[in-house]
Amino acid sequence: MLHRALRPRFFTLALLLTSGLFVAANADAPTRPTDPGTFNVHEWGTFTSIAGAGGSAVNWAPLSGPDDLPCFVERVKFGPKWTLWGTVRMETPVLYFYSTGDITVDVKVLFHHGVITEWFPRATVTPSTLGTAGDRDGRLAGSVGAAAWTKVRVRPGAAPNFLREASPSHYYPARETDAAPVQVGSATERFLFYRGVGEFPAPIDAVVEPDGRVVVRVPSGAPVGDIVVFDNRGGTMRYLARSVPGSHTVIEPAQLATGSAASLDQHLERVLTSHGLYAKEARAMIATWRDTWFEEGARLFYIAPRRTVDAVLPLDIRPRPADVARVFVGRIELMTREMLADLKGALLKNDQRALAKYGRFLEPFIDRVFAESSPADRTAMTAARQGIYTNWRPARSACN
Repeated sequence: MLHRALRPRFFTLALLLTSGLFVAANADAPTRPTDPGTFNVHEWGTFTSIAGAGGSAVNWAPLSGPDDLPCFVERVKFGPKWTLWGTVRMETPVLYFYSTGDITVDVKVLFHHGVITEWFPRATVTPSTLGTAGDRDGRLAGSVGAAAWTKVRVRPGAAPNFLREASPSHYYPARETDAAPVQVGSATERFLFYRGVGEFPAPIDAVVEPDGRVVVRVPSGAPVGDIVVFDNRGGTMRYLARSVPGSHTVIEPAQLATGSAASLDQHLERVLTSHGLYAKEARAMIATWRDTWFEEGARLFYIAPRRTVDAVLPLDIRPRPADVARVFVGRIELMTREMLADLKGALLKNDQRALAKYGRFLEPFIDRVFAESSPADRTAMTAARQGIYTNWRPARSACN
């Protein structure tokens, strides 16, 4: 497993969104099968990564920020070497079930080159403990995580008596769909939920050139597909949506147009429904991530190819559904010249408050600044970096 010595990380995001076929969402489309005895499954989730200087995803510690999940969600147990590194944070996949009547199913998902770190309802998860004293300081690239739910009761007519805590959470908006409640043991929920950390290359690379151009390419040579480049600086949001038939494209800064959160909401709903989600599912996904997707910063969003999702996260459901839709949004944090200059200035001034706003992405950003700085500047910035490490405390779940 990819565990490394305890190192400081913070939490913040700034990202962008995805794009796809620009087809209007049909809010009146059927949201459950009508043929007796059949059922459908829909899933959405995200792959979050950070683009390095060459465009490829860099290693970071995505679990170092505060826990944003309710206490009833189950979590992997961490041993002494609890800090987990990876290139991709698989965030909030949820599996929705639609059926004309009650049905009992078994569900298993594998995570190639990764581990599953959170889930609900109760599942059999392997590995169930990470970072024990006997673990080698290895890499997630050679691992396979798994989560299995057995005897899941899909109950279209059941009352939505779901657990809820008083404090807000990203978790709850995902329930706002027409999916049938599911029951595992005594726990009832709107969906099956899981999260994880992996070490595999993102299907798309993104490089920010010194002049601000964003170069997007697919290393495999496959089409880039539908993307959105997003920037929020000082509260002004600008973005560009584009469908790219080739494996490479360049976005000029002047092409980004000023827009609103509402216009992005509408665009994303059209995109997500065009890729197979029901309208309420698309709105639930947007509501789940709106605050972090639209925060200050720069990002590239794309729709992960279905072949990538199925290869990384093979899904097995028995009996087999009539249809399975899997829509994953890839989001890539971009380091612009302006951001790197601001970060370097904060390091030189030892401005810990300014540094903290970069959250869990801070250390990869600092690594980039140090790599591109002179020896004299690196020496001048060392005190600020050490101050981060001195003041930092490992984030723990409020449930502990």
